[in-house]
Amino acid sequence: MKKYDMLKDHPGRSLLVFALPMIIGNLFQQFYNMADSVIVGKFVSEDALAAVGASYSITTIFIMVAIGGGIGASVIISQYLGANEYKNMKTSIYTALISFFVTSIILCVFGLVAKDRVLIALNTPLNIFDDAALYLQIYFVGLPFLFMYNIISAVFNSLGKSEIPLYLLIFSSLLNIALDLFMVINLGMGVAGVAIATVIAQGLSALISFGILIRTIRGYDTKGENIRKFDKIMLNKMVVVAVPSMLQQSIVSIGMLLVQSVVNGFGSSALAGYSAGIRIESICIVPMIAMGNAMSTYTAQNLGADQNERVTKGYLASYKIIISFAVVTALITGLFYKPIVSIFLDASSSKEAYDIGINYVRFIGYFFVFIGLKSTTDGLLRGAGDMKVFTMANLINLGIRVFVAYSFTPIWGVRAVWYAIPMGWAANYIISFLYYKTGRWAERELI
Repeated sequence: MKKYDMLKDHPGRSLLVFALPMIIGNLFQQFYNMADSVIVGKFVSEDALAAVGASYSITTIFIMVAIGGGIGASVIISQYLGANEYKNMKTSIYTALISFFVTSIILCVFGLVAKDRVLIALNTPLNIFDDAALYLQIYFVGLPFLFMYNIISAVFNSLGKSEIPLYLLIFSSLLNIALDLFMVINLGMGVAGVAIATVIAQGLSALISFGILIRTIRGYDTKGENIRKFDKIMLNKMVVVAVPSMLQQSIVSIGMLLVQSVVNGFGSSALAGYSAGIRIESICIVPMIAMGNAMSTYTAQNLGADQNERVTKGYLASYKIIISFAVVTALITGLFYKPIVSIFLDASSSKEAYDIGINYVRFIGYFFVFIGLKSTTDGLLRGAGDMKVFTMANLINLGIRVFVAYSFTPIWGVRAVWYAIPMGWAANYIISFLYYKTGRWAERELI
């Protein structure tokens, strides 16, 4: 695949070529997560699967913090790259690596100390409590590897090298699955084996990616200038973008937890159908999220190079890509919803679960265009470092989803939960788009 320069080549093709490795990688990650669940459920026990599931909402928050931190670092790095300020770019990379490594150590200690209290607060059933605590203990020990892996991946994306994280993700995923099978089936290590496999795979990938990153940044000529390894001012600039991004990422997880509590009230069959629908949704929105991340890097690089007009051209080009993805997704979910849902619900599933699953997929398939438009618009604002409206729009998105789900279930039943989702996406997009039209994002200066 030809490498496109985000500062010179056709905006639409540049965005698409940059986003494709992220789309493939994220799809691979989704399929990997499904395989991981199958291995635990099939070869350990239902309780073991429940224990890992009970830990999922907790671990997701830490993953979102890492991703948000990576986004904050990548915006600053991209702007320095676009401005050809390679010395400052290298300093910002080193600053990010040091800062987030220290942060990961602090969170590691916090997680190890607080894990039992958190599980108790979440009303974790006693029959799976010990396994859940063991899984979290091993997970938190490996948290620094998870953080560094995500931060380094974000740095590669900011440098326009999104194919490198893709290769590392494929390697990490395959290794993780192989280790899962070996430790669970051959060694009989159960939940501990799954957790250890994740730590080993992430740890090895983090070390390899660190080595590749160091070699990559040495290729940028700084004419023998002395490169600072840490800069407080640059750290403050990253925090300005990173904290709202962490908040946005965490809001998604918190919103899912709050909305799922509504679904729980309709019984296990409704939850099973909704869970199948959410799995399918998570796959369908991968191209939309990837385009938003691509737009963020594209915006940061071009603003750094004082090419504001290219940002606008790229944003308009992203609409064509998003709408194309949305049409294809709507056709697939509209025509093949039954076999797609059947992948997640077997013959023993109840009719209620199956009906809820297919109804959810058929409905939500027509509205993925909204999350695509929201993601690219948010990505532009994030790439410009203009985070106030970005944060407000995402908070309103969360508020609408929770309010509609809780307020209208007595009227619409469980359907209120999925009606709320496109309402939140649409409101988020409209707010961000109206702010984009003011042009104030182009006046924001981060470097």
